[in-house]
Amino acid sequence: SSTALPACDRNRSAGALAMATVDYSVLSVGQGLQAESDGLFYSAQVVMVSESKNRAKAPVKVHFVGYGPEYDEWVGASRLKSKALKAQVAAKGGKGGKKGKTERPRVFSLPDQIARFERAKKEDNKRYLDITTVYDGSVFKGKRVLIVGASKGLGFEMAKELKTQDAEVIATCRSSSPELESSAKQVIKDIDVTSYDSMKKMAEAIKDPLDYVIFNAGYFPDIKDSLDSVQAEEALNQFDIQACGPIRCIGALKAADKLKGAKVVIISTQAGSTRWRFTQNKGEGGNYGHHMSRAACNIGAVLMSEELKALEVPVVTLHPGFNRTTMTAKFAHIWDAEGAVEPAEGAKRVLYECGKITMKTSGQFINCEDGLQIPF
Repeated sequence: SSTALPACDRNRSAGALAMATVDYSVLSVGQGLQAESDGLFYSAQVVMVSESKNRAKAPVKVHFVGYGPEYDEWVGASRLKSKALKAQVAAKGGKGGKKGKTERPRVFSLPDQIARFERAKKEDNKRYLDITTVYDGSVFKGKRVLIVGASKGLGFEMAKELKTQDAEVIATCRSSSPELESSAKQVIKDIDVTSYDSMKKMAEAIKDPLDYVIFNAGYFPDIKDSLDSVQAEEALNQFDIQACGPIRCIGALKAADKLKGAKVVIISTQAGSTRWRFTQNKGEGGNYGHHMSRAACNIGAVLMSEELKALEVPVVTLHPGFNRTTMTAKFAHIWDAEGAVEPAEGAKRVLYECGKITMKTSGQFINCEDGLQIPF
């Protein structure tokens, strides 16, 4: 089971009803409405309306339909959607009435990549547009960082950046290069994330506990994958690497007692968000193996975050942002419009989020472009 509540309607606005003054007496016990939780609205019922001054900011107790009483919550008008509340505000204020609008902190990133990039430019979001304005890699000085999948692209750039920050980089790869050898303190070669024996070999080669584990291995074949061109074997290959790979890796490290005190990072992509398929794949579907394997990867990371909670080992899933790598070369025609960055910049985005991981953020799925969450 999970404490997360499913969204009741993906097409409804995430905006909440917000007013300067609200007459809650229009609500009655058992009345149906929608209530917000973690930035999304869900079907709910009124359990109680309190007149206590201590409850003035959140006087309505709601029950989320389909869930136990442990999920009941006290909320205020900014977290409710109800025709009754809207009607009494309209009757009270009309066009000349005073309405206040409460700006709530953003929780979730935007699914539309172009709109997300354009919003960042409009707001001059330095965090999004130039990660160097907030990135401070000194937090990695002296830290032991394992990068699984470091031979090229994002993984290689992270290894290079971490070296400049005096971190102890342990890099895994199938085959090494002089550049990688010069960027890492230890390179473990011939590592295959589809083999548990290979993962055990990796874990045994690591002599001391780790501060960070970054699972970066991935596979995105340049194929046509649709109902008219079913690619079942390639889908299974992607599952083996991207969904089962992290489980093998973290399982082997746990068995070798290398996780104590570590922070675990699983590099996934926004492609694994089921909710975002309705925007990013609207009217077309496709890339089944890619999306399904990444969704499975994300579920695996959440399950690991729960299993490792007792050991106080946080597990966070990161979308690294849109990077100009060989893996995304099939989308080179939209790199500019969607704000794709060079891998060196993408590496700093990822490391910036790695440095912020705590047990409080464990289990989250975060977009490294803007630091906001991505819904599963």
